[in-house]
Amino acid sequence: MALQDDLNRLQKQLGNFLFPRKCPFCGTVTGGRLLCGSCERTLPYTGENALCQGTFGRCASPLYYTGPVREAILRFKFQGRTGGLDCFGRLMADCAARWYPGEFDTVTWVPVSRKRLRQRGFDQSRLLAASLCVDWHVAPVETLRKAVDNPAQSGLTDAEHRRANVLGVYEALPENVRDKRLLLIDDIVTTGSTLTECVRVLRAAGAADVVCLTLARTEEEH
Repeated sequence: MALQDDLNRLQKQLGNFLFPRKCPFCGTVTGGRLLCGSCERTLPYTGENALCQGTFGRCASPLYYTGPVREAILRFKFQGRTGGLDCFGRLMADCAARWYPGEFDTVTWVPVSRKRLRQRGFDQSRLLAASLCVDWHVAPVETLRKAVDNPAQSGLTDAEHRRANVLGVYEALPENVRDKRLLLIDDIVTTGSTLTECVRVLRAAGAADVVCLTLARTEEEH
C-alpha cells in the first residue's frame, strides 16, 4: 500500500510538472494552489452579501458575475475549460457550508437539454455539483430533466421574456425528489427565472425544501 501511495504521489508530481496548475481566473501558474495569490485577494467575493432572496427562495453565491469571474465562467461554459472545476467546487462548497449548515440532504443541479448536451459535450451545472461534492464524499442526484430545448437564457435580456422562456421546460423525477431537502446547483443567477421554475417543479414533485447555490450572481437585486 505504501508503494502504491508513493507511485500515486509521483504521478501527481509529474503531472504538475508537465501540466502546471493555473489559476482559472487569470491563468497564472499557481504552484499547485487552487488560486493565485492575487486573485485570492482581489476576486469580487460576495462576502456577507452572498445570500440573496427572490421568487426562487434563497440562493447563495460566493462570487459576483463580473470581471475575471465572468470571463472564467464563459471559458468553462462555452470553451470547455474545465481545469478550474476543483477551485469552483471548493468555493461553492465553502459557501454552502457557511450559509446552509444542516439544511440539505441531497445535492442536485439545473440540467441542460439533450440537444445542448450533445453540442457542448457536458452539462456545466452537473460538473459543478459533482466538484463541490468531492470533499463531502457524496454524489449529486439527478432530480430534473429538461424536456424542452428552449432558446438560451443568455440571449434574452428582458426579465419577463426570461420567465416565459423557462416555463414548463423542466420535469421532475419524483422518486428522487419526494421528501428530500435539496441543494440546487447552477452556474450563475441573473434574474432568477430558471431557478424559480426549477424550484417550483421540485416542490410540486414533493421536495421537502429547496435551497439554491450558484458559483456567481449578478449584482442586480432579484
